[in-house]
Amino acid sequence: MSTLLTATPGQTVGPFYGYALPFDRGSELVPPGSPGAIQLHGVVTDGAGNPVPDALLEIWQADADGVIPSATGSLRRDGWTFTGWGRAATDDAGHYSFSTVPPGPTTPGTAPFFLLAVFARGLLNRLFTRAYLPCDQIAADRLLNSLPPQRRQTLIASREAAGLRFDIKLQAGDDETVFLSYPGHRL
Repeated sequence: MSTLLTATPGQTVGPFYGYALPFDRGSELVPPGSPGAIQLHGVVTDGAGNPVPDALLEIWQADADGVIPSATGSLRRDGWTFTGWGRAATDDAGHYSFSTVPPGPTTPGTAPFFLLAVFARGLLNRLFTRAYLPCDQIAADRLLNSLPPQRRQTLIASREAAGLRFDIKLQAGDDETVFLSYPGHRL
């Protein structure tokens, strides 16, 4: 063959998460109603502000004391082992929800946060972001202080009666959620 073909992506992400990635009680880092349990929830929207009904979110977090869990068994929820990891799909309205505990700061004086990864149609790689708990330590957080003041709010969850709300906006201009990259991570 003498024609040089351009390389293309092997596949794009989604919308096929319902087939293999969700698992029983994957969004329950702690059982709902457990002492100290809260709901971390929100809506994922696209660049036009429309809900993304087929996104998948993963969460990593410290426990309430700020300890990063090292327990195994994340895919088999036993009702008492906190692994700090979960997975939730969005519904038709783009809504997701996790039953968890508020994380504590991992280092004294730092702001506690949830780390979230977003998988969605049209994304060739997952996106990473943080959902900070509204607290006094936010003012001293190095990552938040590295952002322009008007962009910081996209990383701070809001308190509600049952827990925390954190909306994720993909490609929404000034309101777009701040996404992070890590060494070795390609956007």
